[in-house]
Amino acid sequence: MATRSTKSSNRSRSETASQEAGAFHWGSAGAIAGAALGGAMIAVAANLGRKAAVQGFSAVAGNWADSLAAEHKMVLVLFDKMLDTDDDQTKKRALLLLQLGHALDKHAYAEEHVIYPCLREANDASVAELLEKEHGEVKTYLHRLANMSKDSPDWIGVVSEFRDSVARHARMEEEEVFPQLRAQIDDALDKRITREVNKAGFMMA
Repeated sequence: MATRSTKSSNRSRSETASQEAGAFHWGSAGAIAGAALGGAMIAVAANLGRKAAVQGFSAVAGNWADSLAAEHKMVLVLFDKMLDTDDDQTKKRALLLLQLGHALDKHAYAEEHVIYPCLREANDASVAELLEKEHGEVKTYLHRLANMSKDSPDWIGVVSEFRDSVARHARMEEEEVFPQLRAQIDDALDKRITREVNKAGFMMA
């Protein structure tokens, strides 16, 4: 009787320990899953915050024309920082080139998906085609610089040519294209374009 009782007691303790171990296992798994989910949510929130911060610079400028003009100025500042580097500052040049590429891609996306289609609807298709062609030249310059040694004596010369090209493009848009388009549309469409430009910029930020 004593032996049977002892065995029963041992079995009971073993089952309890097993249950506790199982509870610990699932509790640990739940905690890990919860932590992973929390981490993912933090990452998403951080990314959205970064996008809002990047796009906020343009959005606070006002309507779409002012917003895109503000981005032009920001891009030209990046060019000036690149032109202010020396041949031995290869890491700085590489970083600035990445920043420039991202800023130009974001800007071009908004124009190509919102502004240039509006130009075509306003019977300015030839202007839209010219501006898109110039965007292609921008990509060529970016590719050229990306594949050029950052300590090349030709670096500054290419960046200077690139800046002049972008500055001419920006000046044409700000002084001719944007004002003409705004003169052809009503306030409701102007506001809609502003929303769409900000949305496109947020997607690419």
